[in-house]
Amino acid sequence: MAARLYRAFLATSIPHLIVLSAVTTAFTPQFTQLNMSSSTSTTDNEQKSYIDKLALILINSKRQQLVARSYGKEVFYTPGGKREQGETDIQALVRECIEELDTDLLTSTKTTASIEPYGVFEAQAYGKPEGTMVRMQCYRVTPVEAELELESLVTASEEVEELMWIDSTFNRSKLTVTGIMILDDLHEKGFIN
Repeated sequence: MAARLYRAFLATSIPHLIVLSAVTTAFTPQFTQLNMSSSTSTTDNEQKSYIDKLALILINSKRQQLVARSYGKEVFYTPGGKREQGETDIQALVRECIEELDTDLLTSTKTTASIEPYGVFEAQAYGKPEGTMVRMQCYRVTPVEAELELESLVTASEEVEELMWIDSTFNRSKLTVTGIMILDDLHEKGFIN
């Protein structure tokens, strides 16, 4: 899987692509745990810095993934953001989704919702200097009934210019590198069209 994804991204001429194992089966999340203790690492005498982010993968009833675009930006990203000091991943993701999607992932649905790990994706950070990598820990809302309820609840907040539901045919030049990786992974696993 990683080799095929890597070849697909090479075809799009995106530099510094690293595909991490983001293995999921059905909807039982499993993922590769990364050592987050260091913000920089050295590979082949090249200094890299890492941006540690969280992201929500939300799929609607039409088997499309939710993406967002910030004001003044040309590309869409997977909603989410960075942890604040003392926050757990779940607390940070809930806060970020309230800020970006005007929706509380855990209290907005009639169905009791939980947030489960999906996978980790790493690539060159969009719009950042070469060698600045983003490491994105992705999550999904479970059960599926709760996830589907969120489809009609999410709206673009003041921070977000546009929300869009996309499938695997979406123009990849309009996505961040991690966005492309996530989209292809979701399609390969049969979660989206």
